[in-house]
Amino acid sequence: MNRRKEIEARLAQIKTELETRAAELTAEELAALEKEVGELQTERAAIDAAIEKRNTLLATIAAGEQVDGAEPTVLRAFDKDKDDKGEDKYGTMAYRKAFMEYVTRGAAIPAEYRENQNTKTTDVGAVVPTTILDKIVSKMESVGGIYALVTKTAYKGGVSIPKQTLKPVATWVAEGAGSDKQKYTGGNITFAYHKLRCAVSVSFETDTMSIAAFETLLVNNIVEAMVKALEKAIVAGTGTGQPTGIITSTEYAEIVEVAAQDYDSLVRAEAAVPEAYETTAKWCMSKKTFMGYVGMTDKQGQPIARVNYGVNGKPERYLLGREVVLTEHLPNFSTANANDKFAFIFDFANYDLNTNYAIGIKKYEDNDSDDQITKGIMLADGKVVDGNGLVILKKIEAA
Repeated sequence: MNRRKEIEARLAQIKTELETRAAELTAEELAALEKEVGELQTERAAIDAAIEKRNTLLATIAAGEQVDGAEPTVLRAFDKDKDDKGEDKYGTMAYRKAFMEYVTRGAAIPAEYRENQNTKTTDVGAVVPTTILDKIVSKMESVGGIYALVTKTAYKGGVSIPKQTLKPVATWVAEGAGSDKQKYTGGNITFAYHKLRCAVSVSFETDTMSIAAFETLLVNNIVEAMVKALEKAIVAGTGTGQPTGIITSTEYAEIVEVAAQDYDSLVRAEAAVPEAYETTAKWCMSKKTFMGYVGMTDKQGQPIARVNYGVNGKPERYLLGREVVLTEHLPNFSTANANDKFAFIFDFANYDLNTNYAIGIKKYEDNDSDDQITKGIMLADGKVVDGNGLVILKKIEAA
């Protein structure tokens, strides 16, 4: 339920109260209701204005027009990275060696790799070779817990994309009739260009390091930093200069208020999950929050939290039979403040992370420490595509 629906519901409630209790209301109560109605109507008008502005902006983008003369930011245009022979020039051994020299010694990238500048951001000194990029993408999938669960796309930023494209819907049609896809009313979604930087905080011993060792070290450093930053944004990103997180999404099924960790609050959260999302949704919370449920039982004496320790030291956790995904990017219930969102139930496949994985590298000298700093830059955005199955748990003060 979004804020506008909440306003409409409250106005309807006030209307009913005025119609049924008019004779009982005091002058003070009437004045308070009048003030509340005015504030709600003002807020509703502001929301409507924002919606109208957004729709106008989306129409401008969909028409292919530039917004306020802004130019798109591109780190790497893969379709233009071919040499005269049609080969990927960033995948050659020559470029890999030049890239290593740039990162380890600060040597300039040869002109033939810079003449067709594919970037409009001043942060990038060299693009990551294709071989390293492939390793980074592969390792991010295997290392990331939440990252591996979300949907990844590579749409051009700034373009309005129908949600139906991201989450197709099948419908029955009569024989000889056409599909009713043109009637789809799921709305559009627009991905922005948010710049993610990570410092590669490692000393490269260039005299004794082979290209293979250098590339492995660089991959490990970039993956560790970027996966952590991306997963934090996926869970709790603000949407300003970074992706919009799951718990900050304005689209959700319900927010369940929880005063204490108990069986009843979990049942209320489970009941809020629509049946259409029942089989694929997972719990997400911190490890300490999960451990707070360990030892609790339902009304039949069955444990509500279970841990299957499995093999190779990789335990699987379940809460009321539903898989639990742990994250350090949600607060622990015991230390969370009132109104903090500390857990949620969601099908992570309904979150879309949009990036073409075009990672650039910039080397510079820190003026304060005189250290040589190497950082990686990637453009990405992310949003909840379908929030109808998202149930968020929020802590409230105990009565």
